[in-house]
Amino acid sequence: MISYLNGTAAIKKENFVVLDVAGVGYKVFASQRTLDEITEGEEDCKLFCHLHVREDVLDLYGFLTFEELELFDIITSISGVGPKAGLQLASIGSLKDFKKAIVSRDEKFFAGIHGIGMKKIQKIILELTGKIERLDEVKYGSPEDEEVVGALVNLGFPRQRAREALSQVPKEAKTTEEKIRAALKIVRG
Repeated sequence: MISYLNGTAAIKKENFVVLDVAGVGYKVFASQRTLDEITEGEEDCKLFCHLHVREDVLDLYGFLTFEELELFDIITSISGVGPKAGLQLASIGSLKDFKKAIVSRDEKFFAGIHGIGMKKIQKIILELTGKIERLDEVKYGSPEDEEVVGALVNLGFPRQRAREALSQVPKEAKTTEEKIRAALKIVRG
């Protein structure tokens, strides 16, 4: 699992940047807002990443902040919202603005996003109500918790679903291994 990359922005194109990390070039798709902050040739370019795995493709999506990455993970957990649309949605505003738009059901906030119609926007608002608020409520900072979430993500579960399962793990589970087992039982239902 690739959590972030730090390297030189070797090539910058319309919707991606190639980061040279120790001689290996990683193609990372990014939003226009993220790309505007990156200068081609910039040596200390750090992007928080999401590795999207499909049957025939491994794509990296990069964000300037971990907050944007978390928002992207929540958005792409909605059925029918792929990573390209998730990238656009996660980058239209700050988490605070995004939460405000969801709570107030402000459909105009999402206007102008290519490939997303009004019905899809309404579905996104409906499904994100409640999920987006948990982003601030639950903090996962300990290395143990991140390891549990990472293990579930590596097994193919969405990051948000893994975090929700971790929040339901009984207090009796003390070790990382016990937490993974308990979270796995929860996430499988």
